[in-house]
Order: sequence, then C-alpha cells, then structure tokens
Amino acid sequence: MPVDVKELLDALSLAGGDTARIEVKSALGGLPDSVTPTLSALANLPGGGILVLGLDEAKGFKPVGLGDPNALKQGLGSRARTFTPPVRMDITDVKIDGKAVVIAEVAECDTADKPCRITSTGKAYLRSHDGDYELSPLEQQGFLAGRTAPHTDRQPVPGTSTDDLDPDLVASWRDSLATRGRAGLRRFLDDPPELLRRAGVTTSGGELTVAGLLALGSYPQQYYPRMLVQVAVVTGRRGERARNAAVIDGPVPAMLDATMEWLTANVGTTTRELSNGHLRDMPDYPLVALRELVANALVHRDLAAWAEGQAVEIRLTESKLVIANPGGLHGITVDRLGREHVTSARNPTLVGICQDVRTVPGGERIIEALATGLPLVTQELADAALPPARYFDAGIRFTVMLSRSAPEEPARPGSTTVREPRPGSNLALVSDTIRRHPGLTVASIADTTGLPLAQARRAVTELRSRGLIRLDTTSAGAGRYLTVVPVKGQDG
Repeated sequence: MPVDVKELLDALSLAGGDTARIEVKSALGGLPDSVTPTLSALANLPGGGILVLGLDEAKGFKPVGLGDPNALKQGLGSRARTFTPPVRMDITDVKIDGKAVVIAEVAECDTADKPCRITSTGKAYLRSHDGDYELSPLEQQGFLAGRTAPHTDRQPVPGTSTDDLDPDLVASWRDSLATRGRAGLRRFLDDPPELLRRAGVTTSGGELTVAGLLALGSYPQQYYPRMLVQVAVVTGRRGERARNAAVIDGPVPAMLDATMEWLTANVGTTTRELSNGHLRDMPDYPLVALRELVANALVHRDLAAWAEGQAVEIRLTESKLVIANPGGLHGITVDRLGREHVTSARNPTLVGICQDVRTVPGGERIIEALATGLPLVTQELADAALPPARYFDAGIRFTVMLSRSAPEEPARPGSTTVREPRPGSNLALVSDTIRRHPGLTVASIADTTGLPLAQARRAVTELRSRGLIRLDTTSAGAGRYLTVVPVKGQDG
C-alpha cells in the first residue's frame, strides 16, 4: 500500500523527530552506512517500518534535493540482500516541494526467522523510541523464544511446594472464586490440592508453577530475584540522576499495591476548576489509568529464561511517565490497543489466576481480562484532557509513555507572534522543560523529558532557530547550559 506522504510528514512533525516506525536520513552524499542497522531494526520491528531518504530533520523535514534517487533505490535493493534473512521492502520515490525523496517500506521479518541479522557480522538491531541499538546475545534469545507459543507461566519452579504460597492470598483467591470465579473451577473448591492443580497454581508433581508463584507466592524473588518493579523520579538536575528510586518486590498483588502507593506519592498534582466552580487538586495522571497499565506490565511481562534478569521499569520525569516491561505484544498489534475490545495473553495461566486475586479482601481484582482495561485508560486520559497513551512494541520489549500537557505562556497584547511548538509535541515538551528549569544541559533535558538524546538535541536546535531559547556559556563551568530567551515582544 503506497505511503501517504502527508500523513508521513505530519507524523514526523508531531513527534519532532524520528519515530519508532519511521527513520529519516538526508542521504545527500549517497547511501549512508547507518542504513544497515536501521534496515535490520525495522525488519525486527512488529509491523515493520519506513525508511525515508532525502529529508533534513534539522530544517523541519525539508527535502534536500537528491542528485540521483535511482542510485539510492538500487543501493537499497543491493543492501537488502546482505541480511539473513534478506530484508523485504517496497521502494519508491516521490516529489516533495518538487524534489525527489526515496521511501522504503520495510516489511517485518517472519517471526520464525527473527532476528534479522547482518550476514557478514551476525549482528542484529532493534528500534527504540528513536534510533537503533545492537541486540545483546540474551536479547537475541528473546526473539528465538518468540518463535513458539509461550508456555513459560505453566512451567514448574524446581524446589517449590505449597509451603511457598501466601496463605492469606490463597484464601482471598478461593473466596473470590467461590463468589465470582469460573464455574468450572468452583467444582473443586472442596478439594484444595485439586483446585490448585486445576487452576495452574501447582503441577501434578506438587511444585508451584511460575504463574502460581508470582500470583500467590510468599516471596517469588527467592527464585526469580529480578522479577520485580524498579521505580524512580528522573529530575534532570545537575548532579542528580534520580530521586525516590525504589525496588518493589513480593507477589504480583503486593507489587501492584506498593507501586500504586509510590505513584500516588510521586505523581504531581494540578489544581483544576470543576464545573461547579470549586477547585480540586487532581493527579497529573489519572490513577485508575496508571493501575491498569502497571497491572498489565506485571501480568504480561515475558517470563522466559532470557528475560528473568529484567525488571518492570517505571520512570517519572517532569513531563512524562514511562512504563516498560520485557516482552512484546502477543497476538495483537499496537494500532489496536485501547481502541478495540481485543484480549490476548502472553501468560494465560497467570492472567487466569490474577482474575480472581484481590490485593485486599473485598478489594479490586488485579485484572478483569475482559479487554476493557486499555479502552478505560484511553477514556481516563481523555477525561483528564491529557494526550493519548503512546505504545511502543519492539518485539522483546513493550513500553507505554504518558505525557502531561503544560500550558504555554500567554502573549501580551501587541506582541510580535512567535511560532510556538504544537501542544503535545516533543518540541513543546522540551520548550516547557527549559522554561521550568533554565540552565539544563541537553543531556539533562533528555533525562527530564524521557526523550532520546538525539531527539532532545534536534528539539533544542529547532527552538533556537525559532528564537525561543539561546545557549548561554557565561556560567557554564565545564559545559554549556541553556537559558530561555523571552518570547518576542514580551521582554519589555
């Protein structure tokens, strides 16, 4: 299907740079060497991606005027054959502002053949929010494990028994089953050992399954030390990498409760005027939405051997909240998340148990498993006048990014109009961060906003070109720091 050029440019403009699915290179001097890792990364990306040659990001994605687009197309075709398996792509050229631009639609590599590697080196690459990074041998194992249907959550945990279960959690789970649980399982309520086996909590040999240990275990980290949650607030202040960092462990219900306590304490609040005229302090992100996203990360994370050493990570910055877990989507694509009531589980046994586990007696279940969670997140964010959640599926890692809108400084009457960043764009996030914290380095801006360094650097370049900021070296010491230039007409 031909690429819609207008949609492509709009997506790049909104993001303020490359996206997880779109990579832009000027290619003014010919086909760059950096195309090679990009082709590998896009082929490994669920759904594939798009490589654009002939646009200049620093100039707002204006065409550079390629000298020989046919040579670039032939070069891409030749480069595609240097991978195992070969990269499949549709290559065409279009005119933008009368200048040629080459567009390559890179198809996703077949799951049975992933990861797509550079034949000469054996290296494979993966897309992040922006850019490509080389897969470690362990991450490559993640793709190999994805070639078959996942059954890790039903595997036995050697050395465990029902003595490793939390009696209170098990009692709460049984009570929930008795009132609202699956009718088929309720038949075994009077036979506890059989109930545990039928529900997938234990194996026929009496050991706990991975799912049973994580959902109902007293302390799962005794056997899986890194199946936990790491949280931190990234401030971006000079000399301060993070604050309120914590490691949250225990069974899934305990981790969910503790993570929500941390988020409640660390997510900021904004005073809003209600329809009745009263003021109320409200969280910057709706807690109902956060609970859904955290619960999803805990029950849908990859449990395979390659991911045992990776935690669920939550990072809170001035303008963003990022939740990431090992393992990509299973049986569903990113474009359907939050829009359709579609359910698919990487860990069906864990999901089944957690449907009837409550964090406290009489409280909410961990998950409903009715495909209503992400549509609820979408609605909660819309009700809070926040941008929609952004989902990134890299095949072996899944990331959710929430952004908070920040008000722009109003222009005074009679001021000269300055082209302000579009609300909700990366440019607006960087601009607002600089206004709030003048004196940050570009690296600190990247940490504070959660943007990759390359995107932060491009945003700073664009803001300078618009006259909204300047680079100030007067108090730099060992480096250069940013200060804000007032909007034209507002400096008195």
